[in-house]
Order: sequence, then structure tokens, then C-alpha cells
Amino acid sequence: MSAAVAQQALVTGLATGATYGLIALGFSLVHRLTGVIAFAHGDIAVGAVFLAVLVVIGTTPVASSLGVASAVALIALALIAGALLSAAVYAAAVRPFLPRVRGGTGSDVIGWVAGGLVAGLLVRELLSLPFSQQAYALPDPLSSGVIGLGGGVTLPVRAFEVLAIALVVGIGVERALARSGAGALMRAVSEDPTAAALLGVSTERVIFAAFGLAGALAGLAGLLIAPAAPLGPTDGVLLGLQGIAAALLGRLGSLRLAIAGGLALGVLESFITAWTALGARWAALLPLILLVAIAPTRSNGLLAR
Repeated sequence: MSAAVAQQALVTGLATGATYGLIALGFSLVHRLTGVIAFAHGDIAVGAVFLAVLVVIGTTPVASSLGVASAVALIALALIAGALLSAAVYAAAVRPFLPRVRGGTGSDVIGWVAGGLVAGLLVRELLSLPFSQQAYALPDPLSSGVIGLGGGVTLPVRAFEVLAIALVVGIGVERALARSGAGALMRAVSEDPTAAALLGVSTERVIFAAFGLAGALAGLAGLLIAPAAPLGPTDGVLLGLQGIAAALLGRLGSLRLAIAGGLALGVLESFITAWTALGARWAALLPLILLVAIAPTRSNGLLAR
């Protein structure tokens, strides 16, 4: 592998990994508060993108440049759609299987696991109604230029933009939750929900807010990932696996390490794609391999908190 190809793999891997970090951040935030693994999270990321595209462009999107107004509308709608989808999934598919105050009684694990899986399937099926093709080349609100690295190797400018946006947002959210009053409420609910409720904290509102924030981050991640390759309504499954693998690499529940786990996963995928003959096929298997390898190391499996 030449130096130029290695540099290309590193930067594109970091950019992709930063978007995985945003999704992993949502997984970790939700798990910290509820002990739930949000199985529909990848579908929420893809669903938010396609809902935004449906409103701004229609059912026949093409990979073309967007005007400033359309780009801003697409970003705003993806964030809003992600937050609303995530909150709706919590209300309909997760909340009925959790105790109102997570104290003496445990949650119905089979219930919220099944609810999350069914919610993800429902999102995919609903998206397939207006978007019937297997995949779409979606428009890119970011730059479309390239940088030459020598030897015919180029690097898209958008990779630097994606990396910067995802890191700024991810680290900004993590720091805000660490220092703000809203973050203190979330920590209180996470550590002792019964005591927080006795002190007047509305645990339901805090959890709804956490799911909404996780969904908005997923919508942003989906919007940053979508233009890199054709995206279909069913691609949320793989995106969800990549997000949960990144969260597990960073010890599921740690917001800061979730971002680091996403970066590590993205770089691993990128170098596997560049090094091996099978390329993207091996990279697509990496999240599953990591899940199989990491899950047994946790004392109570994936649900350990």
C-alpha cells in the first residue's frame, strides 16, 4: 500500500468513523438511562434522511448539488425527523416494557427487544412505499471537490468536512451533557432514578429528551453518510450494527468512548477495504465479528450496565 493510499484510507476512515461515533453516542446515551439497546436506531438514521429527502426533493432524488436553502432545509428536517422517530419508537415500542420508575422491578427484556426490532422493520417497510428502488444516489449538501494525493489517488473534500462536523457535534454534545443542568438530570436518572423521582425530576421527560437527542444525532449521521454511496431503505440494519459495534468498542454507556469507538471502527473498515481483495465485503462483516468477539467479554452480555 502506497503512502497516498494509506493517507486516503486514514482520512476517509476517520470521517466515516466519526459518523459511526454519532450513532454510537445515541446508543450509549439511551443505554445509560434505560438499560435498553435501541435496536431501531440504525433504521431511524436512514428513515430521518429519507423523510427529509421526501419533503425537500420528492420520491426521485438524484445526486446533484443543492442550493443553500434546500441544503439547510434538508439538514434541519433530518434532525427533526430523527428526533421525532426516536421518541415515537420509545413511546410505542420501548416504554410499555419498562417500569415507570426503574427501581425495584426489572424491565421486560424480551418485550423491548422485540419492540425495537419490530419498530425498525416498520420504519423500513413504510420507507419502501414511496421509495421502491433498492438504493438511491442522494444529493450532498457538502462540497464536491477533490484533493490530489499523487499517483492518481484523490481524496474528497467532503471527507474533511464530515470529520469536522461529526467531531464538533459529537464532542460538543458529550461536553454539554457533562457540564450542563440537563446533563446533570440525565446522570441523576441514570444513577438512581428512584431518588431522582423523589426529588421531583420527571424521569419520563428526561428519557424522552434522551431518545430525541439520540435520534437527532442519528439523523445527522445518516445525512453525512448518505451521499458517500447509494443508500436504500433497508440499509439501516447495517448502520445499526456499525453503531452498536462502535459503542461496544467504547464500553457501552460511555459517551466519550463511543466517539472513540466509532473512529476506530471507521479506520479499521477503511484499511480492510484498501488492503484485502474482497474489500467492502470484509468491511461489512467487521461489525458482526466485533459483536461476536466483544459480547462474551461482558459479565452479563450486551445488557450489562
